[in-house]
Amino acid sequence: MPDDWNALRDPLAAWLLPRLDGANAIEIGDLGSHGSGYSAETVVVPMRVTRGGDTSDEKVVLRKEVDEPAIYPQQAPGLDVEVEIQYRAMDGLRKASKLPLAPLLGYESDPSVLGTPFFVMGFVDGEVPVLDPPYTKEGYFFDATPEQRHRMLATGLASLADLHRIDWQAAGFEWLVPPGTTPGASAQTELWAAFGERELRGRVHLIFEAGVAHLRAQLPAAETLCVSWGDARPGNIIWQDFRPACLTDFENIAIGTPELDLGWWLMFDRTCHEGVGAPRLAGERTREEQRDLYCEASGRDVGDLHYWEVLAATRYCAIVARVMNRYEERGLLPADHTVWRNNPPSTVLAGLLELDPGAG
Repeated sequence: MPDDWNALRDPLAAWLLPRLDGANAIEIGDLGSHGSGYSAETVVVPMRVTRGGDTSDEKVVLRKEVDEPAIYPQQAPGLDVEVEIQYRAMDGLRKASKLPLAPLLGYESDPSVLGTPFFVMGFVDGEVPVLDPPYTKEGYFFDATPEQRHRMLATGLASLADLHRIDWQAAGFEWLVPPGTTPGASAQTELWAAFGERELRGRVHLIFEAGVAHLRAQLPAAETLCVSWGDARPGNIIWQDFRPACLTDFENIAIGTPELDLGWWLMFDRTCHEGVGAPRLAGERTREEQRDLYCEASGRDVGDLHYWEVLAATRYCAIVARVMNRYEERGLLPADHTVWRNNPPSTVLAGLLELDPGAG
């Protein structure tokens, strides 16, 4: 976190004051990092809030745009500020459903306030399974009982099914579809193929190329469209009592199919088990069983999800290339690094396609 973050306390307090119900005064404490998301800086904001004659200690969460190119490709023209995408997504989802989401306090597009666009939401306490170290090796999920692990998977997938029930057109999510484009697997494949090619910058990634070729050759014949979360996984849920208390991180939201999200969920399961050498713990469910949990919650049969896992892993390879480019631009990686190619998503994609992971 930048050393001058605390210099933002006064302008942030002035911005927040009219947006907090009944507040007469706000005093913001030291700002500390809450997460390490790639698309935005996430900061817990401790506050002392005065309402009338009463003062209370409260928290909100600030998500501030990073002053670098976006981590995800644009789903539609003009969608280039990822905190705005997330705010619009959460606002639309809250209005159209009863999904567990953080309350929103407001979005600010004017960079003169805090330096880049930002939004503020309510603080939701709970536990988050992290990727480093993998949640399958230590932490909240690892330390849970078998029954608690099963509850997490079942209720997380039920929340995903609830999201997919939203009528995306009635809820006003047409802004995610470019004019003249038919949403679905073909559109997502071409979007991510172009994004990956751009971020590879002329480097050869044979496994990524094989993934794109497979997707183009095996397009599904028919699709049911819905709001796609875009990053559905246990680590993007805040958990209380091993149940979802808040769904988070909607920067990659799209109009796609339920299988688009479910494939991503299962691909992450594969990455956090086989990809890191972590055995399946007691109370966990296999990927087939997790698919069945989703089918039970949603009331629909999604069939074989191999295609959608390949799409998920191909997307993830493109994202890793983008993130590694950012690290290189920051001077954190040498120009001749190979992390863009040699990484767990590439290994997972190679396995799904029955390729040698060393093929590059």
